Amino acid sequence: MNRKKIGHWGEQQACKYLESKGYIILDKNYRCRLGEIDLIALDEDCLIFIEVKTRTSVSYGFPAEAVGKRKQNKYIQMASIYAKEKGIYGASFRFDVVEILIKRQGHWDINHITNAFQSTGGRYYF
Repeated sequence: MNRKKIGHWGEQQACKYLESKGYIILDKNYRCRLGEIDLIALDEDCLIFIEVKTRTSVSYGFPAEAVGKRKQNKYIQMASIYAKEKGIYGASFRFDVVEILIKRQGHWDINHITNAFQSTGGRYYF
């Protein structure tokens, strides 16, 4: 599979995983002028912006390690654009990363990192 297909497959697996945990998927591949948010979900009363990273090897590090400060700052800005566009005010929100590591055909691991962009584990508010 090429990178694009692997990424799309990973996003599908992340959706299934999150839905099995009770999350409601609101948007997939939300695009704005700054880029794309892979998944936007609702978990109870919290709006969650999710970056999905899928890899076939850890040769260059674990998938979540690819979400550096620059990407995090971009996600925060895109979340603000999304909230304004959808008329969402006063909602709590957070940033998660779902990393998927493909081991071999038909076998993979999923690691869901909640509050991935925050060192204190708190929540942001619009």
